[in-house]
Amino acid sequence: MSQPNTSEQLNMEDLRKKVSELRASQERHEATGVTELNPFARQIAEQFRDQTTSPAMLIGQFRLAEFISLLFIGLLVSMLVAPTGWAALLNRVALIGPGAALTVLLLQLVDTYQIPSLRAAGSTTKRVQTAWILSFVPTAVAVHFLDTPLTFGGYAAWFASGAVFLLLERQFIAYAIRNWARNGVMERRAVIVGGGEPAKQLVRQLEAQPDNDIRICGIFDDRGSERSPTVVAGYPKLGTFGELVEFARLARIDMLIIALPATAEQRILQLLRKLWVLPVDIRLAAHANRLRFRPRSYSHVGAVPMFDIFDKPIRDWDSVAKRLFDIVFSLGAIAVLWPIMLAAAIAVKMTSKGPIIFRQKRHGFNNEIIEVLKFRSMYTEMSDQTAVKAVTKGDPRVTPVGRFLRKSSIDELPQLFNVLRGELSLVGPRPHAVSAQTGERKYVDVVESYFARHRVKPGVTGWAQINGLRGELDSDEKIRARTAYDLDYIENWSLLFDLKIFFLTPIRLLNTDNAY
Repeated sequence: MSQPNTSEQLNMEDLRKKVSELRASQERHEATGVTELNPFARQIAEQFRDQTTSPAMLIGQFRLAEFISLLFIGLLVSMLVAPTGWAALLNRVALIGPGAALTVLLLQLVDTYQIPSLRAAGSTTKRVQTAWILSFVPTAVAVHFLDTPLTFGGYAAWFASGAVFLLLERQFIAYAIRNWARNGVMERRAVIVGGGEPAKQLVRQLEAQPDNDIRICGIFDDRGSERSPTVVAGYPKLGTFGELVEFARLARIDMLIIALPATAEQRILQLLRKLWVLPVDIRLAAHANRLRFRPRSYSHVGAVPMFDIFDKPIRDWDSVAKRLFDIVFSLGAIAVLWPIMLAAAIAVKMTSKGPIIFRQKRHGFNNEIIEVLKFRSMYTEMSDQTAVKAVTKGDPRVTPVGRFLRKSSIDELPQLFNVLRGELSLVGPRPHAVSAQTGERKYVDVVESYFARHRVKPGVTGWAQINGLRGELDSDEKIRARTAYDLDYIENWSLLFDLKIFFLTPIRLLNTDNAY
C-alpha cells in the first residue's frame, strides 16, 4: 500500500512543524464556533480531487468483458468452421451465450474475481482453466446436437482460443491492477479517525497487507499533541473532527475508519453525529478490541476486522442502474414534454423582459454547489438568486405567467437537462438554494441531520413532494418533515421506489395548495 504524497514530500520533522503551526489557527476556529479546514489539510485534499474507480465496479466490468469476449470467440470460430445464415446465427448465440455465462459463474464460484486473485494471475491459472473446461464441454455438446455440428478441429480451435484468451487476458488484468494501484486509479481513500497508539497499530496492520486497496489520506483527532502525536506511523494529523467533514468532501474520501475502542461508546456516538452526514462507509476498527463477537459481526479490510457502522448509499452498480434510469426516463420525458417546454419558453419571453432560463446555485451531491435551471418565474429586476426570502402566496415578485408555471411545476422542467448533465437525478431529495432559510435561520440550524440529504444526488422530484411537502418552507416543522422523508428515501432506495415516485409525480402535482 503506497504512502500518501505528503509522506513522500515531507520528512517527519517537517510534518511535526507544519502540524504544530496549525494548532493555533484551529484553536481560534474552535473558540469562534467556526470550523474551517486549515490550509495544510486543504492542500492535501486538493491532491485527491480526481475520482477513483471502486474495485467492485472494476470487477463487474471484468466479468462483463470476459462474458462478451468468450461469446464472440465461440461465434467467430463456429462461423469460420461452419458458416450459416442470420437466423441460424441467432440460434447459435442462444447456445453459446449461456455457455459464456456459465464460465463467468464458475470463475466467480472459484474466487477468481477477487482483487488478490486478479492481481496474482499465475496462482489462479489452474482454477481459471478448470472453469473453462467445465463450461466448454456442455456448450460444445449443445452446439453439436442442437445446431450445425463442427469438425473435431473446429471444436479444438474453439477450446484453444478460449483457453489462450483467458490466460493472456488474466495476465494483462494483473498488470493493469498493479499499475492502477500505484497511480491511484483503483483505490479506496480512507481517513483514520482518532490518533495515538490504536491508530498506529491500525496503520501498521493495514500496511502489512500487500494486496490492500486502502490508501490512507491522513489522520484526524481532537486531542492535543501531548495525548495524540502530530504524526502517527508516518501519516500527519491533519486537523480536528470538525474539520474532517469538509476534508472528506473535498478529497472524495470513500471510508472513515474510527480507531477508538468499542467501549468508548459516548465518544463514538458524538463522532457519528458529526460524520454520518457524509456519503462514505464508516467503520469501527476492531483490531485492538479484546471483546470477541461472532465472525458474521465483522467485515474486513484485508485481514483487519471492522464493525460496519454506516454504508455509503446507492453505490457501485446501484449507482450505474440509477444513472441509466435517469438518462432513459429523462430523455423520454423531454420527448413527450417538449411542446409544453417550448410554449412555456415563449410565454416567459413574450410577457416580461429578461432571460427565459433562471439559474440558481444550490447544494448538490456531497454538498457540492451546482447550478440548477428553471424557467424564469419572477420579474428580472426582482429575482432573488440567494432565495433568502422565500416566495409567498401573492408574492409581487412573481409574474402572472410565472405564477402558473410554479403552481403546475412546469418551471422545473429545464432541470431534466441538469439530469442529463449528471448534476441531478430524476428522483431524490429536492435541492435547496445555498442560502435558503426558514425565518432567520438556515435549514441546518433547524435540523441537525439536514446535510445527510446530500449523501445522494438531489432530484427533480422526491418522496417528500409525493407526500404533499411542496412549496414554501416557512416553519421548523416543515423542514423537519421534509428532511425526514428525504432520509427515509435514502435508507430505503430501490429502482422500484424510484419508479413509484416518478409515476406518482404527475398525479400528486394536481394538488397545488402549497405551490405559489
